[in-house]
Amino acid sequence: MNDLSGRLTAEIPSLVLEGASFLHRGQVLLSPLDLRLTGCCRTLVMGPNGAGKSLLMRLAHGLLTPSKGRVHWEGRTPRQAMVFQRPVLLRRSALANLSYALAVNGTPRRLRKPRAREALERFGLATLEKRPARVLSGGEQQRLALARAWLLDPEVLFLDEPTSALDPAAIKAVEDAVQEFHQRGTRIVMSSHDLHQARRLADDVLFLCRGKVIEHAPAETFFTAPASSQARAFIRGDLVL
Repeated sequence: MNDLSGRLTAEIPSLVLEGASFLHRGQVLLSPLDLRLTGCCRTLVMGPNGAGKSLLMRLAHGLLTPSKGRVHWEGRTPRQAMVFQRPVLLRRSALANLSYALAVNGTPRRLRKPRAREALERFGLATLEKRPARVLSGGEQQRLALARAWLLDPEVLFLDEPTSALDPAAIKAVEDAVQEFHQRGTRIVMSSHDLHQARRLADDVLFLCRGKVIEHAPAETFFTAPASSQARAFIRGDLVL
């Protein structure tokens, strides 16, 4: 099936974790995981604080190497981008941050500013192009990070708690952007602690607790008939021990 960018969504490779674990100073932070993420879905990675959500995201994106096991893409490695809870931005203007990303990606100089301005416009930041990126509000910084990712045309977008410190208006702006990425044919893998957000966005839910994958199920199944006591407690809002 063709998406809006002309990409064949069926061709997005599957992400496979085979016995992948992560240890730090002898402590097991992620137990051996066997997992396969397939298709152009929106996967929400959920779980209590300390469950290992951010670690899993970094392993999947290739920022960390598993202590044991293997993380790989089937066939080929797709174009990827990642948006963090606290965006990593240069000490430059909003426009210059995007122009630099295009330069690193090999975009010809004459095309950088026009494309960067187009992305700023798309994400509601056109009036802030000369503003230093690091003085933007939290919501504006996240939209700038998303605009930067948009310019890279990722096949897979990882988002690590991108709305955890934002107000409702900024949360909606980020969620709208995530939906637009998905409509373009981008595979979404996003961690969140917000059950309401997961209900709005998720096609499937990956639930972690104490560094272990407890459940991986379609969103409707997870929210209506969770299989584990930990997931049931999490959905009720109880402390998960």
